[in-house]
Amino acid sequence: MKRLHLFCLLLCIALTAGASPVKGLIERVAPGSSGKFIIEQKPSSGIDFFELDQKGEKIVIRGNNPVSIAAGLNWYLKYYAGIHLSWNKMTAELPGVLPPVTRKERHETASVYRYDLNYCTFSYTMAFWDWARWEQELDWMALHGINLSLALVGTDAVWRNMLSKLGYSKEEVNEFVAGPAFQAWWLMNNLEGWGGPNTDSWYEDRIALQKRILKRMREYGIHPVLPGYSGMLPHNAKEKLGVNVSDPGTWCGYNRPAFLQPTDTRFGEIAALYYEEMNRLYGKADFYSMDPFHEGGKVAGVNLDAAGQAIWQAMKKNSRNSVWVVQAWGANPRAQMIKNVPRGDMLVLDLYSESRPQWGEPESSWYRENGFDGHQWLYCMLLNYGGNVGLHGKMQHVIDAYYKASRSSFGNTLKGVGMTMEGSENNPVMYELLCELPWRPSTFSKDEWLEGYIAARYGKCTPRLREAWVLLGNSIYNCPPRSTQQGTHESIFCARPSLKAYQASSWSEMSDYYRPQDVIRAAGLFLEEAGQFKGNDNFEYDLVDITRQAVAEKGRLIYKVIQASYEAGDKPLLRQASDRFLELLLLQDRLLATRPEFKVGRWIEQARNLGHTPAEKDWLEWNARVQITTWGNRTASDRGGLRDYAHKEWNGLLKDFYYLRWKTWLDRLNDLPDRDPASSIDYYSLEEPWTLRHDTYSSTKEGDCVETAKAVQRQLFSPEETTHIN
Repeated sequence: MKRLHLFCLLLCIALTAGASPVKGLIERVAPGSSGKFIIEQKPSSGIDFFELDQKGEKIVIRGNNPVSIAAGLNWYLKYYAGIHLSWNKMTAELPGVLPPVTRKERHETASVYRYDLNYCTFSYTMAFWDWARWEQELDWMALHGINLSLALVGTDAVWRNMLSKLGYSKEEVNEFVAGPAFQAWWLMNNLEGWGGPNTDSWYEDRIALQKRILKRMREYGIHPVLPGYSGMLPHNAKEKLGVNVSDPGTWCGYNRPAFLQPTDTRFGEIAALYYEEMNRLYGKADFYSMDPFHEGGKVAGVNLDAAGQAIWQAMKKNSRNSVWVVQAWGANPRAQMIKNVPRGDMLVLDLYSESRPQWGEPESSWYRENGFDGHQWLYCMLLNYGGNVGLHGKMQHVIDAYYKASRSSFGNTLKGVGMTMEGSENNPVMYELLCELPWRPSTFSKDEWLEGYIAARYGKCTPRLREAWVLLGNSIYNCPPRSTQQGTHESIFCARPSLKAYQASSWSEMSDYYRPQDVIRAAGLFLEEAGQFKGNDNFEYDLVDITRQAVAEKGRLIYKVIQASYEAGDKPLLRQASDRFLELLLLQDRLLATRPEFKVGRWIEQARNLGHTPAEKDWLEWNARVQITTWGNRTASDRGGLRDYAHKEWNGLLKDFYYLRWKTWLDRLNDLPDRDPASSIDYYSLEEPWTLRHDTYSSTKEGDCVETAKAVQRQLFSPEETTHIN
């Protein structure tokens, strides 16, 4: 009897310990509210689940682990309490008595893994996050059912220590490790050193931050995916270490790091040294990410089968139960490299499932007849490139394609979903949709789903909001399934000016797939509802974002007038359209000043806050400014095509960076030259000075967003505007 009592006591303690992360989450989201919930962690037969129930006035949330319980909490908040926790607002005020669960509700998922993050996210969005921001993100992950996530922070310190042990000097290490805003592409073997050298305090701060991140992830039961060793070494490894390396070539104007040949006798030794440092700092993991030959890396002279075996064996020697996580992007992972890796020891992220699936979809432009050769894989949504700002999505297609993949002959190796965006904190509707797919047993319509989303996000669904979201869902969020457009329909304001300006970044592949008038109409409907939703943070964020999109659409329409009036030699109309275009650009800047999420000042402030000295703050600010504008030096920016890849339609950047480019070009165009004046403008010389400045930008909101949106829309539809421009 005593043994039974002791067992029950220990079980009770274990269950309480398992629930504590969720209690802490509730207290961070709604201080003082954890007592309104009863958290019950229950074992399950190998399947994740959550249940919603009621005991008295308290809401019961059951699940088999903290992440499942947190997902249940999020479901309750959305679909019972009308509270949507989002990147723009991760706190809420709960009512004194919570809305009851009148009948027990249960959701199960066959998705073993729900994955989060892309290498690029760590640079385009997270490069300068502190613990407070990371803590919010980890809560967001748990609430959205994420149980597997890339964890790159502090990997630079692993490399610093490892290379030091291999005999590299501090200066040599700094020539190899990239700076904070560019580490994603260094870790993917694309470049060396750009953005550095990193400071000693930077490395130590990253170590401390990563330890906190991993501690919270492990408390929740989120498996971290740590970067493993894939053969990367500094370009001079042959001379420095006497090892046999291959040259993977260049990437967008940058020399790639060397690749250590898998047949070299020191491969195992160097890999073991890497894992030793990783383990010492952050502990062992069950998942490691390795992506050799990423995005065009040369494989000539490399035995791909041997490379796969060397990488896999080094990982397994370090952590016997670990799994190799690899990104399916372009030609990667090479079939020869993965063919002899044991099934169950590799998990493939089908990085761009919504547009270029590689899992075996015959209609895909990246079709692989055999999928991933029997390896487990995840259906992933990339959606955002470069952290660009803009509404975009394939709402119904994402739903349909996921269930199609599940039912296909490759469905038995499909193990879940993943968010693999290059930049986050945008398009919340699409990420909310993807995260719900695993918990919904069968296909459904986007319009049906949007009803619940609207009520959850704003607290209620009104006829105008429904109409607005139907317009958006059938237009800008209804990108054609076969489109390979890289993210949002880019704002013309962010493009380098010319008579043929269309997209801002080099590889956008964008096309006109929706009617701009639908977006403009949706913005008007939102504004009509502003009176009854004033103060609702989610509503006001969306009001600004959708109005921003409408202004960008209007700017593109005016740009077409500029093109036509120039071709016609109509100088008065050309001047009028030019002035109107610049007016709209500055109007956009004024609108975006009302929300911190759309301010360059917030990005720069995040960067400077991580510095300990004025010099360190300036270096971090330079990283932040360069990434979102020129991206690289002149060669990488212009010849390499990287300029404006991470462009941002942000307050401050519009007024001081994009405006300069457009005014310079328009002033010359209005002289009606024989050829496009863009050919005579050295844009890089206009752009680089902004990256070197340290003028201050506000990071807090300026002005009332509703009143500003009203003023903006009055000017968008100004009755004085000529019919030519309308």
